[in-house]
Amino acid sequence: MAIQEVTVPRTGESITEGTLNRWLKPNGAYVKVDEPLFELGTDKATQEVPSPFAGLLQIVVPEGKTVAVGAVVARIDTSATPPAEKPAPIKPTPTPPPTASVRQGSQTTEPDSVPASRDAAPLLAPSPAAARVLAEAGLQPREVIGTGPGGRVTKGDALEAAAGNGRRESVSTAVVPPVARLGRSSSERSTSREPMSQIRKRIAARLLESQNTTATLTTFNEVDMTAVMDLRARYNDRFERKHGVKLGFMSVFVKAAVEALQAFPLVNARIEGADIVYQHFYDIGVAVSTEKGLMVPIVRDADLLSFADIEKRIAELAKKARDGKITVTDLEGGTFTITNGGIFGSMLSTPILNPPQCAILGMHTIQKRAVVINDQIVIRPMMYLALSYDHRLIDGREAVQFLVTIKECIENPGRMLLDL
Repeated sequence: MAIQEVTVPRTGESITEGTLNRWLKPNGAYVKVDEPLFELGTDKATQEVPSPFAGLLQIVVPEGKTVAVGAVVARIDTSATPPAEKPAPIKPTPTPPPTASVRQGSQTTEPDSVPASRDAAPLLAPSPAAARVLAEAGLQPREVIGTGPGGRVTKGDALEAAAGNGRRESVSTAVVPPVARLGRSSSERSTSREPMSQIRKRIAARLLESQNTTATLTTFNEVDMTAVMDLRARYNDRFERKHGVKLGFMSVFVKAAVEALQAFPLVNARIEGADIVYQHFYDIGVAVSTEKGLMVPIVRDADLLSFADIEKRIAELAKKARDGKITVTDLEGGTFTITNGGIFGSMLSTPILNPPQCAILGMHTIQKRAVVINDQIVIRPMMYLALSYDHRLIDGREAVQFLVTIKECIENPGRMLLDL
């Protein structure tokens, strides 16, 4: 028997520990090399860790535990042989199930169908963390409605059941009239609790750090989106056929941000002790909302990329973030950030800085509004822009002029295409 240890990998220089969120393979399963083994959450990202070996899995650390880099979380018996694949069974011809008799008073009726008990449904074994919660609450897995893959009972399901919710009710075979659920009663005032994820802890710490260590101020402007929307309507189909990606607003704003950052280098700088560090490169963070929280992957060297390259890079990073495959390298650094609350309907906001960056641009929802152009009242698609900046480094004049440059680039996108 050859046993190999599976340890927590180092995912970044500043990462020393993480949370073993969940096992992607059950205990005792045969795993292959590079097959996703477990999900590790750190204060920067959540990512799947592949198996370094092939063999039978022996889980050492249960789900939900905090683990240090280098800690042993599992062992794999590499001398084990993979199980032989079973041939697919031949399905017999289905026969209609017999109807059930239901006695009502002195008469017996034959209903068309009888609802099957949910307890009869096959259940997968609960996760280790869920099994521990159920044992402490004196519950059996069959009593809990599983929401995991294949009906597996997760830790969240177990917590809900322990709190009095999520219990699997028995279903009577008697025919009863449907009863509308009117909501909870006044006596049902339960609560549930779950630990913060490493990412959520990090987000909270970073936001608090930003508020406590920067002199944040926000300035606003509005931009007419007519020219950009006309550009998209005219060229989007040809753009997508040629580059395999749609022409979105974000690539235009990234390019506009680069133009403004080049015109106002202080906005692209950072404070380091008593020094101002000017950064002569343009790594633009693009905020992405995921189920696990807000992430800001970096589009590096945005000044050297075309519109198509930026769109491809944003799509790639957003998919990795939402699939839980983003890496620390994808998130580290960044000289300036763009966040788009408009996709959720936000009309106006004051974005919070992402230290050590000194500025962040907030985009918002596009609304048709009456505006005055050439002394005429016209209807235009308008967007409010917000620039939050560190007043220790950036004065109001530079901030306002920076935002005006963004506005001019968006309202006249041809100047960016012609490098004017």
